[in-house]
Amino acid sequence: HPFTPYPLHSPYQCRYPTYFSEIALSTIAGPKSCLISFATRRSHGRNYDTELQRCRLEAALVDFGDYHPLKPIMVTDTKTRRGTRKGSTSSSSSSSSSAPPDPLSSMLDGTDPLSMFAAASASETRKREKEEEAVGPDFEPWSLKRGEILARFTTTEKLSINLFIGSDRGKATSQGSAVSEKVRTRLEELDDLEEGSQRELLNLSQQDYANRIEELNQSLKEAWSSDQKVKALKIVIQCSKLLSDNSVIQFYPSKFVLITDILDTFGRLVYDRIWTMCSDPRPLPDNFTVEDVNDTAKETCLNWFYKIASIRELLPRLYVEAAILKCNRFLNKSGIQETLPRLSAMVRGIGDPLVAAYARAYLCRVGMEVAPHLKDSLNRNFFDLLGTFRQISSENVRAQLVLQRVEMPEYLTLYSPAISWILQCIAYRAPESLLTEMMERCKKLGNNALLLNSVMRAFRPEFVAARATDFIGMIKDCDEAGFPKHLLFGSLGRSLASADPPESERLTILNEAWKVITKVRSPQDYINCAEIWVEFTCRHFTKREVNTILADIIKHMTPDRAFEDAYPQLQSVIRKILTYFHDFSVLFSMERFLPFLDMFQKDSVRVEVCKSIMEVFIKHQVELTRDPVILNAMLHICKTMHDSVNALTLEDEKRSLALLIIGFIRMVSFGRDFEQQLSFCVEARATFCNLEPVLVQLIHTVNQLAMETRRVMRGNHSRKTAAFVRACAAYSFITIPSLSSIFSRLSLYLLSGQVALANQCLSQADAFLKAAVSILPEVPRSISVEGKLRSSESFLVDFINSFLATLLVIPDHPEHGVLYLVRGLLNMVQDYTWEDNSDAKVRVYISALPLLAAMSQETYLYSIPKVDSNDTLYGGDPKFLSEINKLCETLIGQILDHLKTLGRDESTRRQGALAFSLFGVLLAHGDLRNNKLSQLAVNLWNLSHKHGCCETRTSVRTLEFIKHQTQQPDMTHLSDMVQRLTLQSRT
Repeated sequence: HPFTPYPLHSPYQCRYPTYFSEIALSTIAGPKSCLISFATRRSHGRNYDTELQRCRLEAALVDFGDYHPLKPIMVTDTKTRRGTRKGSTSSSSSSSSSAPPDPLSSMLDGTDPLSMFAAASASETRKREKEEEAVGPDFEPWSLKRGEILARFTTTEKLSINLFIGSDRGKATSQGSAVSEKVRTRLEELDDLEEGSQRELLNLSQQDYANRIEELNQSLKEAWSSDQKVKALKIVIQCSKLLSDNSVIQFYPSKFVLITDILDTFGRLVYDRIWTMCSDPRPLPDNFTVEDVNDTAKETCLNWFYKIASIRELLPRLYVEAAILKCNRFLNKSGIQETLPRLSAMVRGIGDPLVAAYARAYLCRVGMEVAPHLKDSLNRNFFDLLGTFRQISSENVRAQLVLQRVEMPEYLTLYSPAISWILQCIAYRAPESLLTEMMERCKKLGNNALLLNSVMRAFRPEFVAARATDFIGMIKDCDEAGFPKHLLFGSLGRSLASADPPESERLTILNEAWKVITKVRSPQDYINCAEIWVEFTCRHFTKREVNTILADIIKHMTPDRAFEDAYPQLQSVIRKILTYFHDFSVLFSMERFLPFLDMFQKDSVRVEVCKSIMEVFIKHQVELTRDPVILNAMLHICKTMHDSVNALTLEDEKRSLALLIIGFIRMVSFGRDFEQQLSFCVEARATFCNLEPVLVQLIHTVNQLAMETRRVMRGNHSRKTAAFVRACAAYSFITIPSLSSIFSRLSLYLLSGQVALANQCLSQADAFLKAAVSILPEVPRSISVEGKLRSSESFLVDFINSFLATLLVIPDHPEHGVLYLVRGLLNMVQDYTWEDNSDAKVRVYISALPLLAAMSQETYLYSIPKVDSNDTLYGGDPKFLSEINKLCETLIGQILDHLKTLGRDESTRRQGALAFSLFGVLLAHGDLRNNKLSQLAVNLWNLSHKHGCCETRTSVRTLEFIKHQTQQPDMTHLSDMVQRLTLQSRT
């Protein structure tokens, strides 16, 4: 048994009987080495206080008058000049400089490449800012709206598309008439521009349609790169024609997005081509004028506009010219300013109001990109749009909606992206007067909920919030049949979530809004609107109003389990509440908060919600808490997360959940009520038994609780506190075996044993240390570290070294003999199956020698208050010292035997390293006044340097240390030994 004391004839004695009489070193140090007896080997006496004083740095007076560590160093260079003429005398000159010259800086001639790059970057930034001075980062670009439109406006109807088919005429031409044939071919292609060079594809799904549009976009780029400019123009014209087709009207906004992507590509290609023509021979500046453009580029630009002017149909001519609107910069200064109003007037010729609205939206898009300062042209689009609203309810539109089986509210929502974009462009940095005028225009239209909704979305939130009461009045006047009022209140709520209305109007605004929202019958429409107004309520009101809204949401979403289709909105409600309520005593005092959480019945969603709550709790809960309301609610939330763990849960997910639960446990404190704290840990252990990191944290918490009890009692335990710290030890002793990680168990056994020892629980500490020794054989030879298998040897050696340091203060058990824990540990070390060709076991033996040397001192280096260690129990008894010496002899015998084995195996590098380590131990802890021990140290030094494997710098420093030690009064005996220590060459 590992804890059985070594008998008179220990296993070490039986296996190596010669070690107790003599050790033959002939195989180590050479055939002429003498035999050294260890019968009288002892460690030298240590005076730790004196040694500490020797190790302290010597104090030196520093004059801080002109000294500062960051002050530049003054370098004085003294040069001696010799005269070349006879009779000249040598003179010296001194020169001072603030710092020595920097060779790297001198090579750069004062120019720093990083500074050059930074300057260039700053120049580019200023240039870009100048270009975008009218459109800043606060303007939401079209690219952010694009994805939202494609995701929102979808259809299951079949779509059709006309694909362009290129003409093959004119490809076989004779070389003699190449130029004239080329001209003729281009004229024929222009005549063929709209004459059937296309193929119609029917019955396409939405995804197929998008794929075909992308194919056209690629065809456009390929045609352009192959210098087929007319073919590229044909593709753009055919695509533009598709925008006149609204046969599947629900898909029209998404179609507009896809087609205008092609128009944008075409406009960029044309502009870049003309720009390149102007950049020869010198690049054209960004702020160029018409005078900087050469005639060739102007002619090419005019040619493009002439081609586009020859397009017969209005819609493609409008879109394609708008796509290259920026090219007017190459022709005249006022080209864009003149063209934008003309194109806006052209839109009046489009009969379909939906098509016309999106055409105006595209004009605003292009206008904001190329001339954002021309707000008058953009405003004209808006006022023209107001004039066409009566067409929306015309007979033609109604007939079309009946044919496509589309309801009027759904049809009106199709206008939202276009109108919202037009209003955003107009309202961007617009003066208050213009916004007020636009708002009055909307009032005059009356009952136009679509326009009102777009206004509230596009105008600045501050503008809307300041007039929230007026907007509510306008919403009330709108017709419910055309555009649902809850959508209008939703748009109003978005603005009020970003800006604050007048304080006196807030309650009225909330009441008016909620009167409409609570009457919405559709659960999906209701929760979409309620989720928006929750933020307004949390922002401006107390838990009472928020609790009322939660109760209303539960009332609407519980019937028919409607909440199952609204998990994203319900999660958003939770996030918004957590954003504004960081006091969890207030949060959990809401009666409807936990019932609201109960609606999350899908496991994955419920866990995500619980994680979000825990993250906010850990982030914002600054003070420790014992509030029963918080504890009960948080335990419920943490248990929900814990119970979601199963065999299929990923390790990363387990780790994430464990960290959140650990964060909660760390925030729980019952103050001086230590028993209540321990009861909480007992409950938590039963609740979170499947997450090992949580159990580890609970053990640490209980150990900390025991040490806090010791601090409060100042080490003088009463009967009650003594029983309590024993209960803490019992908690740890019961919990540790349930851990699967062997190294977690080892470290916690050692730590808990140290805590028990600090609290004078000697039997408990003994049990912990015994348990640690008993599970050492279970340590596997390899462990997983961050997903990779690594040898466990280094971890095990580190643990044993820590264990040895603790054994110094552990008193021997009266029933188990002298040094029974040390012997038991060494037995386990010998019986453990180490890796092949490993020196770990011998390194442990070397580490045990300093422990045994420390145990032989009259007073130990450190001790535990109110715990009598072996120095007090034995008081330097000769029998105790004899047992230590015997154990030292046994260990040194095993180490030397291993060194012999390494010598036979020609593992000289390992042999030298181990020999030098043992030499260091003997030097630090051995009594080298003993000639035989001194001779052993010399032999080990020679062995470590025999094959030149020892690091020279380390050897030199060791010799210097020994020479320094010889100057101490009690270390003069080292003088003889240091003369015999020589440095050998690596060769």
